[in-house]
Amino acid sequence: MKTIKKIQLGQNGRLVSKLGLGCMRMSSVWGGPTPDEAESIATIQSALDNGINFLNTGDFYGAGHNELLIGKAIKGRRDDAFISVKSGAFFHNGQWLGLDLRPVAIKNFINYSLTRLGIETIDLYQPCRMDGSVPVEDIIGTIADLIKEGKVRYIGVSEITADQLREANQVHPISALEIGYSLADRQIESELLPAAKEMGIAVAAFANTAEGLLTGDMKAPLAADDHHLHFSRFQGDNLVKNLEKVEVLKALANDKQVTPTQLAIAWVNAQGDHMMPLVSMSRRSRLPENIAAMSIEFTGAEMELLNTTFAPGAILGGTYLQR
Repeated sequence: MKTIKKIQLGQNGRLVSKLGLGCMRMSSVWGGPTPDEAESIATIQSALDNGINFLNTGDFYGAGHNELLIGKAIKGRRDDAFISVKSGAFFHNGQWLGLDLRPVAIKNFINYSLTRLGIETIDLYQPCRMDGSVPVEDIIGTIADLIKEGKVRYIGVSEITADQLREANQVHPISALEIGYSLADRQIESELLPAAKEMGIAVAAFANTAEGLLTGDMKAPLAADDHHLHFSRFQGDNLVKNLEKVEVLKALANDKQVTPTQLAIAWVNAQGDHMMPLVSMSRRSRLPENIAAMSIEFTGAEMELLNTTFAPGAILGGTYLQR
């Protein structure tokens, strides 16, 4: 396999792999069946073997199952892995209940995470999003205290506004921003991404295929029980018109002899040295394709074609960013 390039987290942070491994799909988050655990562990270990050391999880993924899984996978090779943990969300039977980012809650959550992961320090700890009922300074300040205690190395944030990012960075240097970003979801380009770049904050971009829209596998209409129908971009004429744009991506992928998914990841990767595609996988078979995507380059004309076809707002309807 090809060598994975590195990205620096923040102005003075660690160098980690420029391709991140999202571990969410290795657990049941929304109430579905749990994927094969042995295969998930093998996927994590194979990723580490191939230089992908950024492992992303949440303490609410599978009600702690995901952290336990990662703990098993990294046992005996802690130094090979950089662990990123999101915290603060509540679920019950696959249903979102809300947030709790009070200082007392954060201090409680992290001890459970450390125990499940079987480690002494979490490399990157981040609120999963900001809780409007708790001041940003209290949330970030509490995690900064955990750094002093040796339980956290760096602070990250997720699904945050540009103003909140600036406020957080004033309390303590923020190393990474985790946010959804793809050809189909470019709203953050106007304010949030420039703010992160200005402050030297790395971006871990998830949902690179826009919940599957950019894989080239979708056909309209979707089955009546398809979970994508919860989001307006996958409904009715929206999906039909959106898939017309995906045909451009498919044609370019065919010309370059790669897959649409690889192109979608490559486009995110091409947005700068501060940008990390965070790709969810639960099977080893996905690794070669996703690693190869990091080496795909675009001509000026190809990049212009994609940026014009998928200009901000060109995709109709919303996903998690605009329900």
